Amino acid sequence: MRIKRLLSQLTLEEKLQLLIGSSLWETVALNQYGINAIRMTDGPHGVRNEVDLAIRDELQIPESKKATCFPTASALGSSWDMSLIKLVGKALGEECKQQGVDLLLGPGNNIKRLPICGRNFEYFSEDPYLAGELAASYINGIQSKGVGAVLKHFVANNQEYERHRISAEVTDRALREIYLESFRRAIIKAKPWGIMAAYNRLNGTYCTESPWLLNHVLRNEWGYQGVVISDWGAVQNRLKALKSGTDLEMPGPREESYELLLNAVKRGDLDEATVDISVERILKLVERINSKNHYHFGDLTDHHKLAQKVARESMVLLKNEDEVLPLKGNKIIAVVGLASKEPRIQGGGSSEVNPKQVDIPFEALENLAGSAVLLYEPGYTMEDEESQTLIDDALKITERADVVVIFACLPPYKESEFYDREDLTLPTQQINLIQSVSNNHSKVVVVLNNGSPITMGGWHQNVQGIMEAWLYGEGGGQAIAELLFGLMSPSGRLAESFPLRLEDTPSYIHYPGENHKAYYGEGIFVGYRYYDYRKMKTLYPFGYGLSYTDFEYKNLKINKSKIKDSGFLEVEVSVTNTGPLASYEVVQLYVSDVECSIPRPIKELKAFDKVWFESGQTKKVYFTLEKEAFSYFAPRYSKWIVETGDFVISIARSTEDIRLSKEVHVIATDELPSRLHVGSTLREWLEDRKGRKVIRRLMKTFRINPKTLKKDAKMNIDAWRAAQDIPLKSILEHIRIKLPMRSDRMIHYLLNHVKGRSKKDK
Repeated sequence: MRIKRLLSQLTLEEKLQLLIGSSLWETVALNQYGINAIRMTDGPHGVRNEVDLAIRDELQIPESKKATCFPTASALGSSWDMSLIKLVGKALGEECKQQGVDLLLGPGNNIKRLPICGRNFEYFSEDPYLAGELAASYINGIQSKGVGAVLKHFVANNQEYERHRISAEVTDRALREIYLESFRRAIIKAKPWGIMAAYNRLNGTYCTESPWLLNHVLRNEWGYQGVVISDWGAVQNRLKALKSGTDLEMPGPREESYELLLNAVKRGDLDEATVDISVERILKLVERINSKNHYHFGDLTDHHKLAQKVARESMVLLKNEDEVLPLKGNKIIAVVGLASKEPRIQGGGSSEVNPKQVDIPFEALENLAGSAVLLYEPGYTMEDEESQTLIDDALKITERADVVVIFACLPPYKESEFYDREDLTLPTQQINLIQSVSNNHSKVVVVLNNGSPITMGGWHQNVQGIMEAWLYGEGGGQAIAELLFGLMSPSGRLAESFPLRLEDTPSYIHYPGENHKAYYGEGIFVGYRYYDYRKMKTLYPFGYGLSYTDFEYKNLKINKSKIKDSGFLEVEVSVTNTGPLASYEVVQLYVSDVECSIPRPIKELKAFDKVWFESGQTKKVYFTLEKEAFSYFAPRYSKWIVETGDFVISIARSTEDIRLSKEVHVIATDELPSRLHVGSTLREWLEDRKGRKVIRRLMKTFRINPKTLKKDAKMNIDAWRAAQDIPLKSILEHIRIKLPMRSDRMIHYLLNHVKGRSKKDK
């Protein structure tokens, strides 16, 4: 009632002011009405709250207040730990409260379509189920502290190249199953206070100006009731954006936008009722923020320890030949690589955090080394330059070492917001360093410090150990030392596939696009869905990660062998830690559709759980599958459907390591409308449930039975196959059988029969 009263008191001019930011990070305050400004700041892996809002160099990111720098989303995604990510969200919410921030711009939830996307370190996964579940946990954590999360960048912001104008050309099915799905899951499960509309266009229309995206899908279909905020500078036309559902344009002030809206109302081109809808959403957000001001922040000294734990659980052991890791028992350890002393803890761009403290890997290794001696050489610089001297110096210390640990990284010039990567390789100097050392030493471990996948051609086969440490935040130096020395077992699992070559990736031939359009020609086959379908090997598959212990999977049980899609399927599996160390295990569940009328992925992730096991401990892990686990988006019906048939439930450690499988029969309960028309082919009639019955009756009447065709009657078999792609109308026109009516009348009669509009069947 207070908001309705405010709406009636505000002048048109005051309403319009609320729809455009007052500065880089704040909305307009109308103190005479008790309407406070909303303070926002960048995330998503730390609070980047600028020290002085009045000073800003557009060519440089200004200094921000000190805050905890957590691992980036590419690392968080590899933790596969929803409860842990919720704790990160809570910590971020507490630090926002401490610094007077109302909305944190995060999490980033775009799908990793391109491994070279410069902003991939800000995104969770190539898989929409995993990304959506983790984003929901992050949002719930932040908002539990009375701070709003702004889920971004909605939608298909999958490359930095021409991001301000590129049009992502995506089919309805790929949009629904891949790109929108990660957002839908997060929005339904966590209800973020804000959604950030992306820079790019979607199928020709700017995301900030798409009524289909913002009103039809987001609000009408998904029931979203929060505020839609533009990405900074993403609004091209404020009038179109407002009519399409973008409530708040950021940053401000934008006098031209204000004048455009004011004149539009005066001319009658904009109904004030439309203005009121967006103003009401913003007022509700102000009210919500005000009501949460009593929330207190916790003990921020614990946040650094949390950053260490998150980093530790996110790192992925990729290779461990001859148990080169852990490092215990080695007397002399050569540590090579500048990144061991100058680590990359985060990516470049708008998400850069001013960390409170940073754990240095080399110092952490020294602290845990005990009686072991550590030797050090940088081996390379962070600039794009070659130095054989640095490599030679590194080789000298490796001659005395029992084991060599090389810290390799993607320097800032290779990976950052604002531009995409040119390749998937490490810098040439680092590749030469790894090759030279591994050619001269039999125990070499490489620690990777990067935000997205790399290829490893030329050196992968020559090293014994590889640890993917990601952009690991301020606590990652301690975390990597603990893992290397075996104080904890690695438990991260890849949230994205590592390809053998850039050329193998599904989007390779479609990037960067042409004429300001990026064609998503791979459709739904993104990441592991593509590699599975093409039966292509990867360097390391989705879901992969080694451990210092072993796990055994037994006794997969499914409560029913046959269910209706309206029911629930209960899945149970027993997992035992058969190794010597306590550790987490990520139990993954995939669903495969045995036979479908349109192409589907070989399997899709539909559930997962990260579980702690003591050595020798057995636990039962439970999953519940609902209708959406078996559904796909059918373009023919413009809706999600399930087809009656058999599905395989698989329990796995990665997409290439299936441990147990069982089949279940699912019965579809939805009555789907027929999509047949005059030009439908025989195949389409056979794929339609009612149409199939009509065709069978026709074939019975005319004594045609394809099952009786003999294999040696090649002409008949080929004719039957060819006929399936011919319109039924054409078949009726040309068959040598006398029909009861003209073919054009008969096709309409059959269509009416299928759609329930025909008179009594004679």
